[in-house]
Amino acid sequence: MRSIPNALQAKLDSGVTTLAQCWIVRRRDGAVLGFTDHDRDLAIEGVSCRAGTGFTASEAAQRFDLSVDGAEISGALADDLLNEADLAAGHYDAAAIESWLVDWTEPALRLLTARGRLGEVRREGRAFTAELRGLADLLSQESGRLYTASCGADLGDGRCRVDLGGAAWRGEGSVAAAFGVSTFAVAGLGGFAAGLFTGGRLSWRSGANAGASIEIKQHRVVGGEVRLSLWQAMAEPVAPGDGFVITAGCDKNFATCRDRFGNAANFRGFPQIPGNDFVVAYPVPGTSGGGGSLKG
Repeated sequence: MRSIPNALQAKLDSGVTTLAQCWIVRRRDGAVLGFTDHDRDLAIEGVSCRAGTGFTASEAAQRFDLSVDGAEISGALADDLLNEADLAAGHYDAAAIESWLVDWTEPALRLLTARGRLGEVRREGRAFTAELRGLADLLSQESGRLYTASCGADLGDGRCRVDLGGAAWRGEGSVAAAFGVSTFAVAGLGGFAAGLFTGGRLSWRSGANAGASIEIKQHRVVGGEVRLSLWQAMAEPVAPGDGFVITAGCDKNFATCRDRFGNAANFRGFPQIPGNDFVVAYPVPGTSGGGGSLKG
């Protein structure tokens, strides 16, 4: 149960109009930013909540069961505080957010109304809308180890132990020509087999997207030309000459782990686990000897 300061409760009971909403966003890289829908800045918990960002909030939905609480916040993109490049680069992905109800005439009178994390972010021109997910969302996240045929580790992490810094799994190159917004031909990767970098990671070293990283959708060779496709367009256009570092990908299948990386001892899946065909199979009488077989 929330404990509301008596002075704030008295103002709520009187129907005063000196209340404002404040939001404090704590990014995973340590950056802390504050916003408010009031017309001047307010200081909350030592954080300056900036006005003039166009922040507004939708109606919040809360439930008595374990389903996820939901709400949205909207605002404007400002180059000095909240910009499109940071959103596109994922700096706000899963950022922790606190929502406060504040008496702007006396900011010490405030109430923490919700905690959660940012979910999907949609951008339209110079504005954005972000989904707020309540703490119940943590209950829907994978926790612990699952029994699956595919590997549960990420290539190169502490459980996988493949060294992605090795020359066999890491390359450097540059864009030779762009085809649309997410596919381009590259130079410098001619010595690697097609498909090695599918599912891998590309980090830009130069160009308009320098410092950003993204997952690779496909690595293929077309007529002797190496081409990469990304899952989504970068925040800024990709141009010839843009340099990058790229690391290998893995489809998490046992055969790939064994044959490509020679890492079967560290495979974190269960390749012998029966599949769906076994679950739905049924017995079929044999034609001789009274035996039978399973048919899927």
